[in-house]
Amino acid sequence: MGNPTQYPHIVVHAPALDGSRRVTLGDEPLGIATHLDDVVEILRLADLDRIEVEESDLIEWQGGGPDDWPGLSEPHER
Repeated sequence: MGNPTQYPHIVVHAPALDGSRRVTLGDEPLGIATHLDDVVEILRLADLDRIEVEESDLIEWQGGGPDDWPGLSEPHER
């Protein structure tokens, strides 16, 4: 049984040249995001959807915050 005081260490890595960002949970890759909505979806698929992506202290944003997606000039559409 896991320790209930342990919290996930989620990292949204610095943007690649194309603006995409890797999302990891510890050493485990969760996915590649090209927009904030992608981060939300990646966390949902990992059963971590209770985390407020833009405001959580559980997410480490490297190379810029949730609004930083350099290299991507067109708006994200679903």
